[in-house]
Amino acid sequence: MINFMKYKPIFFGISLSILIPGIIALFLWGLKPAIDFTGGALLEVSLTSNGNIEPSSMSITDKLKGLEGISVNSVQHVGDTNNYIIRTNSIDESSKNLIIDKLAEDYSVTERKFDTVGPTLGRELLVKTSVAIVLASLVILLYVAYQFKDMVFGISAILAMFHDSLILLGSFSILGHFFGIEVDMLFVTALLTTLSFSVHDTIVVFDRVREINHLVKGIKFDDSLNKSIISTFNRSLNNSMTIIFMLFALVILGGDTIRWFSVALLIGTITGTYSSTFTAMPLLSVFMKRFRKVD
Repeated sequence: MINFMKYKPIFFGISLSILIPGIIALFLWGLKPAIDFTGGALLEVSLTSNGNIEPSSMSITDKLKGLEGISVNSVQHVGDTNNYIIRTNSIDESSKNLIIDKLAEDYSVTERKFDTVGPTLGRELLVKTSVAIVLASLVILLYVAYQFKDMVFGISAILAMFHDSLILLGSFSILGHFFGIEVDMLFVTALLTTLSFSVHDTIVVFDRVREINHLVKGIKFDDSLNKSIISTFNRSLNNSMTIIFMLFALVILGGDTIRWFSVALLIGTITGTYSSTFTAMPLLSVFMKRFRKVD
């Protein structure tokens, strides 16, 4: 039987090698918030040159400079299309039409989407998101601790869950800095889904630990952890791979609207699969030996 617990330092080292760059990125660059959190307006248009100037992010930015009451925060080209996403301060319908009229001087313009979020609503969403994550974490901690009659199980599950969350946040901090990827409410959905998936898989392995300890009296705790990992590994891997294949398809074939949502779910699924076995279980071993003095 493979002694997985023998390799705890290696598993912790792998986690740290992924966590540290992400945490550094979060401190240096943070996350790039979308309009959902900052407030403002988002206008997506399709542009075709009238023969004078070819559309580009720079030419559009220059074209819109000086419009009264309109501050252009960014202009982003959407993939291989003729579409551009223009982010501005909060504007009304008349200001939006002013932008389109200005662009129409050089381009054929087709409006694709127009969304506006006030700064008050943006701040409210940010506060609610933070509260939702804290409450979800607290409830999961108490639930796991209650079900397994030991707070150590709950703490191990929560730390593994935060391990996955920090990797996801760090990844999007790096993506935001180098590729301009923003975090929006879909990202929050992916983050909360990652929390639930991570704990769900961890509980399956923890439950097997409890079952083995009841069935085999006097078994060493690390031996019960190893038996639990071996008996649940194929089930966890097969279950996760079906999700991963589907998400890969969405990343490759899905549209721009859900691509980065799919990437976030993919990262969360991969880290959740890893952490339930190779982060939560080593943590449980360390804490049980430290605080419960088990063999």
